[in-house]
Amino acid sequence: MTSKIKMDIDILTQDDRWPDVTALIRKAVETALSSNVNHSAEELSIALSNDVLIQELNKNYRDKDKPTNVLSFPQDDDFSLGDIVLALETIQREAGEQNKHFEDHLSHLVIHGTLHLLGYDHEDDAQAEEMEALEIELLQRIGIENPYLDSDTPIDAM
Repeated sequence: MTSKIKMDIDILTQDDRWPDVTALIRKAVETALSSNVNHSAEELSIALSNDVLIQELNKNYRDKDKPTNVLSFPQDDDFSLGDIVLALETIQREAGEQNKHFEDHLSHLVIHGTLHLLGYDHEDDAQAEEMEALEIELLQRIGIENPYLDSDTPIDAM
């Protein structure tokens, strides 16, 4: 019998323009973690960042000199699951362009990033389909509709 380890979720705000999303992030992380109880990590870190900082990380670690919405950095030790970095401006812009609520899009990206830390990926079609299906299921658990469906109604990004 295994006992579930309580995950310490450290949230660092690197840009003061971020609204208070602590409860939303914790809920999304805990929902994603519920899909995989076979980890022994005790900590996960999330940086609420911006386009400038994430572009630098994206350039240094992925050779892509542009901002992105989320980056995940898995750790190789048993204590920390890893780090997730989120870019405010990109998430706001995407939410507006995709007619989604900012909070729903952020929840999706936090779940997506956490799944990467748990070992999920989307390097090929089969992996992408598995990860997308799991994201849809996890988002439905917290009352968020399938993010991959198109919407015709504009929603303010924030």
